[in-house]
Amino acid sequence: MAPQLHSLHSSTPLPRIPVGISACLMGHEVRYNGSHKRSRFCTDTLSQYFDFVSLCPEVAIGMGTPREPIRLVSQTPADTEVRALGTVDSSIDVTDALAAYGNQQAQQQTQLCGYIFMQKSPSCGLFGVKRYLANGHPEGTARGIYADAFTRANPLLPVEEAGRLNDAGLRENFMMRVFAYYDWQQFRASDFSAKDLIAFHSRYKYLVMAHSQAHYKSMGQLLANLRGQDLHSIADDYFLQLMTALANPATRKMHSNTLMHLQGYLKNLLSADDKAELTELIHQYRTGIVPLIVPLTLLKHHLGRHQELLHYAVEQVYLNPHPHALGLRNSV
Repeated sequence: MAPQLHSLHSSTPLPRIPVGISACLMGHEVRYNGSHKRSRFCTDTLSQYFDFVSLCPEVAIGMGTPREPIRLVSQTPADTEVRALGTVDSSIDVTDALAAYGNQQAQQQTQLCGYIFMQKSPSCGLFGVKRYLANGHPEGTARGIYADAFTRANPLLPVEEAGRLNDAGLRENFMMRVFAYYDWQQFRASDFSAKDLIAFHSRYKYLVMAHSQAHYKSMGQLLANLRGQDLHSIADDYFLQLMTALANPATRKMHSNTLMHLQGYLKNLLSADDKAELTELIHQYRTGIVPLIVPLTLLKHHLGRHQELLHYAVEQVYLNPHPHALGLRNSV
């Protein structure tokens, strides 16, 4: 199993997780004009936790640097086919090459546990890349050709754009999913039993609760009776539900509900004053007065004091889904 990121008091060094990234975000001068789009958050902060695999599809398919830029083009507003064509010479069509490279890398980079793409790029953009008509007029948006092919082949892989990582909620959600994805990959590679699968789920129950009540129920039902079942098929279904659930953003109401459930483990262990203080902080979080880290820190403090009695609660991934040093819950 992977080193326990999730324990309240674990001192085990964390592994470096393999994550794909657009090469320009790492400072490589591979953009059409010979420049880069270095992301200091990626190179200076995330590189402490991620073993980045830098890829530039446009360079990989033989486009030079510098080069004529490309853009996404459809023939008519209703046309669902999108092509990647040269902005000056429209006879330059790299659509098929970019898609083929995306499929190739999806098959080769099976070790990746996440991917950070360059926003607005006609090859790498995930969301809202400008689409043009043949006459040059902008008309709607689409997904970059390479990113589309890669993500279609890896639908459960946590992916995000570098620009969207400036949003605290999106950043926290992406990081949480990357670490969960890695945790599962380590588990899936082991010779696991039904008991092990249930134990894995037991650690993730409250994290799932915070993101999707529906999946919290369905995943419990999936594992309710494993006798005589195809365990590997069940595991695949479980992973699909896990990643689908975690991709659903957790609201303050959902977080508050989860915090209150975990507080329930302390009901006979806290003084009336301590209980009232924790309840008040959860209420303040729910109403937007304080960030999640405030009630969570106090909850973890009390659970840690009674960890010998509350092993199940202490081991919940929800308490530490990513390294504390990143401070990802300070702004959500």
